[in-house]
Amino acid sequence: MNKIAVIILAAGKGSRMKSDLAKVLHKVAGKSMVNHVIEAAMQVASGHIHVVVGHQAEKVQKEIQKKHNVQFAFQKELLGTGDAVRVALPGVDASIDHVLVLCGDVPLIKKKTIADLVSTHLHQMADLTVLAAKVKDPTGYGRIIQNNDGQLLAIREEADATDLERQINIVNSGIFCFEKGFLESGLGRIQNNNSQGEYYLTDLVEVAVQNKSKTLVKITDDAEQVMGVNTIEQLTRINTAFHKASNELS
Repeated sequence: MNKIAVIILAAGKGSRMKSDLAKVLHKVAGKSMVNHVIEAAMQVASGHIHVVVGHQAEKVQKEIQKKHNVQFAFQKELLGTGDAVRVALPGVDASIDHVLVLCGDVPLIKKKTIADLVSTHLHQMADLTVLAAKVKDPTGYGRIIQNNDGQLLAIREEADATDLERQINIVNSGIFCFEKGFLESGLGRIQNNNSQGEYYLTDLVEVAVQNKSKTLVKITDDAEQVMGVNTIEQLTRINTAFHKASNELS
């Protein structure tokens, strides 16, 4: 049995929310966003969930601990998603073979979507698998660049994309599954020579391609469930989507 650990990224400030509350503590249907994500993750890794905290770390931990027994890692400086995962890795059990990375601000993610991503990753024996979404309007998202065999070649941010690449409507969700050995070695190779001075998890795609490691893309047509929350307007939209989905199920 392949053992899976989950790392949930929940350290960000969420300054665009224009709120004193840490981003992941904003509520959807009366429950903080990060707790929605933890509940979805429990299907694949109930005993191996690690939450990376940073901004308002104590408040975030307190809120999570009311409902869940998870492990925490502290990101002292917010140096990007790659750094956040690097901070959490030492706490991951030595018996773990694969690591799923989720975002604490994607509260509509479904258990089945996570389980399908992990299952595809394991069956195809991939080193890196990204969850991508097919969207009507890809503006603002990182585009998924693939070859004819479906291998992931790059995740191209909009600012760096060519006119042709901007027409691609399959975009990065920020959710990944990694073979642990590849993840550990790859994180040691990524650089922070970008405008933000941050270590990006997406740079591991370039490492994988250089290594000739196996990369996969798992695509969901349900883009709404991988929609992140960066503004109060998006939070309102997510709440509306959540209630609509609940009504359809009842």
